[in-house]
Amino acid sequence: MSNHKDLQKLTAAGLLISLGIIYGDIGTSPLYVFKAIIGSEHSSNSQPITQALVLGGVSLIFWTLTLQTTLKYVVITLRADNKGEGGIFSLFSLVRRKAKWLIVPAVVGGCALLADGIITPPITISSAIEGLQVYYPQLPTVQIVIAIIAGLFIIQQFGTSLVGKAFGPIMFIWFTMMGVLGLSYIIQSPGILKALNPYYAYQLLTSSTYDAFIILGAVFLCTTGAEALYSDLGHCGRDNIRISWIYVKTCLVFNYLGQAVWLLQREGKVIDLSVNNPFYKIMPDWFLIFGIGIATIAAVIASQALISGSFTLIAEAVRLNLWPKVRINYPSEQKGQLYVPSVNWLLCAGCIGVVLLFQHSAKMEAAYGLSITVAMLMTTILVSKFLQRKKIPAYIIGTFLVLYLLIEGTFLMGNLVKFVHGGWFTLSIGLVLFIVMWTWHTARRIKNRYVKFIEIDDYFNIIKEMSEDESVPKYASQLVYLTSANFNSEIESKIIYSILQKQPKRADVYWLVHVDVVDEPYKREYEVDFLVPGKLIRIDFKLGFRVEQQINLLFRKVVEDLVKGGEIDITSQYPSLNKHKIVGDFRFVVIEKVLSRSHNLSFFERVIMFIYGELKKVSLSEERNFGLDLSFVTVEKVPLMLTSPDTVNIQRVTASPHGRI
Repeated sequence: MSNHKDLQKLTAAGLLISLGIIYGDIGTSPLYVFKAIIGSEHSSNSQPITQALVLGGVSLIFWTLTLQTTLKYVVITLRADNKGEGGIFSLFSLVRRKAKWLIVPAVVGGCALLADGIITPPITISSAIEGLQVYYPQLPTVQIVIAIIAGLFIIQQFGTSLVGKAFGPIMFIWFTMMGVLGLSYIIQSPGILKALNPYYAYQLLTSSTYDAFIILGAVFLCTTGAEALYSDLGHCGRDNIRISWIYVKTCLVFNYLGQAVWLLQREGKVIDLSVNNPFYKIMPDWFLIFGIGIATIAAVIASQALISGSFTLIAEAVRLNLWPKVRINYPSEQKGQLYVPSVNWLLCAGCIGVVLLFQHSAKMEAAYGLSITVAMLMTTILVSKFLQRKKIPAYIIGTFLVLYLLIEGTFLMGNLVKFVHGGWFTLSIGLVLFIVMWTWHTARRIKNRYVKFIEIDDYFNIIKEMSEDESVPKYASQLVYLTSANFNSEIESKIIYSILQKQPKRADVYWLVHVDVVDEPYKREYEVDFLVPGKLIRIDFKLGFRVEQQINLLFRKVVEDLVKGGEIDITSQYPSLNKHKIVGDFRFVVIEKVLSRSHNLSFFERVIMFIYGELKKVSLSEERNFGLDLSFVTVEKVPLMLTSPDTVNIQRVTASPHGRI
């Protein structure tokens, strides 16, 4: 934990780490933003460059970065840290007690971010590699991009902490390079600084020559990485992010201004921007090859940050019961380093699909941005709830909501124009993810509706008597059940049924283990309740939504502590083993509730349960998810009885004596 706290402090190392982890996406946007704005009429980039378009474009970029990234994310949203952790699910954990419906923006935002993770690597890497077409017009960029992406996903399983150490310095070089290149053009034409005046943005959006929405859709690309700033709060700490953002924003603005000068020098001309990317054009010829090299590495780093972010997002979703249980590996000791194989290969397939589908970065721009506007809108809703929780005056929250719903709503309209040109792709991926999350969440609620809880103290005596009844064969010395009952006075009727009726299970000690996922990210606590001293013991684990749920290890640790404290004796009760002080065997029983055929569910619920059943086939079983040692686990399938016998009508008729031949 101490290592985590150190990262939160403002240090030179912290600043460098945040440069490497956080700004990849927003830092590589100068590769394609101006190209998208100037060529935004989808008429094969055939419009002449005008002063109104260039100055208005820079002005819009500057004010978007200021309002969206600086004010909304760096100043306001970073306050919403959940014990140092950020991201949409951390934010949801902070406010979910406020209202039931907040699960909707959380799930929609999470899905939009994952969908964005499928299109960011292809667009940034393609934009970087396409710079080489200046030298080699016939270069097969698609194959190169696919090779880089495949390599990137293959190395994920080995953990990226080694590569990660180099990210900071490389990104520092990248931002400095962008700043210096931009500055070299600003010096040639200092008048360009007037473009920071919001009047030019207003003029461009109200001009009848251009379609304001199409331009806004292109401008929005400059702030697409803002969401990552917040997601990586836990890695870098608020102060490091805020201070490093000053440097990053300065370099970005310089670079955009430099590109604007270059474009204005060609005012009135028609330029094919897919070959003449202004980002590369402001580089001196001798530097170009180095520039393309650095851009490619920066693009890979940006993609890496998004992939890691997707892993964290899925791991949180699993623990918040919003995603099927999947295998999560921890390749290195570094905190927060995780690898989710299933998500890795899904993202890999998605990214390669994007490259094959769109081929060229200019076409990907159309698919990019739509899903992220949705994610930003959802964050706005959750942040407003967070501000409410912090007792911020209502008029401030109102202003925040109106301002950002207006800005992001406008950007959403601008991006919806792209739906036909490729936006449909990310939205359909987002929709599939949403169906998975929503199904998993809803199916659990439907199942819980039919779980019957009974008062546990009614069974204390019978459990105690059975434990001592030697005519019942002993099932295990220590028998452990996982229970979902939130109160220690209750227990699922299925567990009592399993102990007493479904092959009566005699044991020396019965344990009930309950896991409660709490809103604090890294909490690890447990409570012990001796329901029947020495016979029936309940352990409640309170684990944060970022903690790995290794129940096997945690349970063992708790039992060790109890034995040390003399609170429990786990020595085998068989006389031959007891005299040698040999520890008794432990057995876990996992009760899997299977939905029996039922007419009680509505059509919608039946569809949900069908999809849930299919998802369950590909997800990890309960026992694997809790990290139980499979050699000591019995899985019992019990039906969720949805119809009680009282509701069944059947009549008995007397058999007729002549019925038999």
